[in-house]
Amino acid sequence: MERWYGIDQVPADLTASVVTIGNFDGVHLGHRAVLADVVDTAHALGCQSVAVTFDPHPAAVHRPHEAPELLTGLADRLDLLAETGLDATLVIAYTAGFAAQTPEEFARRTLVDTLRVRRVVVGEDVRFGRDNSGDRTTMVRLGERLGFSVQLVKDVSAAGDRRWSSTWVRELLAAGDCAGASAVLGRPHRMRGSVVHGEARGRQLGFPTANLAADATGTVPADGVYAGWLLRDPGHVQAAQPHRLPAAISIGTNPTFDGTVRQVEAHVLGRRDLDLYDEEVVVEFVRRLRPTVRFDGFEALVEQMRRDVVEAADVLDVPRPELLPALPG
Repeated sequence: MERWYGIDQVPADLTASVVTIGNFDGVHLGHRAVLADVVDTAHALGCQSVAVTFDPHPAAVHRPHEAPELLTGLADRLDLLAETGLDATLVIAYTAGFAAQTPEEFARRTLVDTLRVRRVVVGEDVRFGRDNSGDRTTMVRLGERLGFSVQLVKDVSAAGDRRWSSTWVRELLAAGDCAGASAVLGRPHRMRGSVVHGEARGRQLGFPTANLAADATGTVPADGVYAGWLLRDPGHVQAAQPHRLPAAISIGTNPTFDGTVRQVEAHVLGRRDLDLYDEEVVVEFVRRLRPTVRFDGFEALVEQMRRDVVEAADVLDVPRPELLPALPG
């Protein structure tokens, strides 16, 4: 998939496209239904399939104090969009100036003049242009005037008729229901960030962890201990070694040690030999094992951590690791 950061990067020789527009936060199953229609329609018409998305999220510009925590950072969003079979994604820098365009100015400049659009595929709730004044009816009228057709995709619902949405995923993650979030996303929820030095308590307890930097991207689930995976860049892994590693992931402030800083840290099951500092990794959440609690003493905490590691291995269907004693000191 080609990635265009701004309309000036769109190839001048692009002849025709089928386009969809959206934030695509999380690229959940509802998004994927629309994107599948875009790809199929583009193939049928002999056009390029293109998604138009925005960075930052429009709410961060218009309502910064109410802007949602994004499910995915831009890098992961683009990787997930690429998995759908799109030919290209156009990332538009969302600014107050861009937002001031009328619906017709946006359609003419971006869709017609830049992307040579033949068909726009959008959901029923599409909004665009200054003050979100453009809707699906506006898009149809603009298409009639500017020479493109509009294909409306009905909302896709899950069992129980709730619409797939990024808001729903955030609600599930806030409740610690990563399994439920995965069902809406069609994949495990993920975070991405650099590994930084922590207080090394995990190593002292016999369970060294990779601590994600505070600027890691992706919504942080509710505090607790999770079974999941740690993914390394294959370029950092020696040949024949796996880059996807089973992990027990802790989120919280370490209340047993009176901690105050909320952290996301992943222990790769059975491994003490990994040096991940300054490496960018992805952490995927499969299932919550338990909430974060305060333990009365070192021994009780270590015993629970041993149970967590065993349970995480069982959830992930990997061999239970050999449990090593805590390090002295």
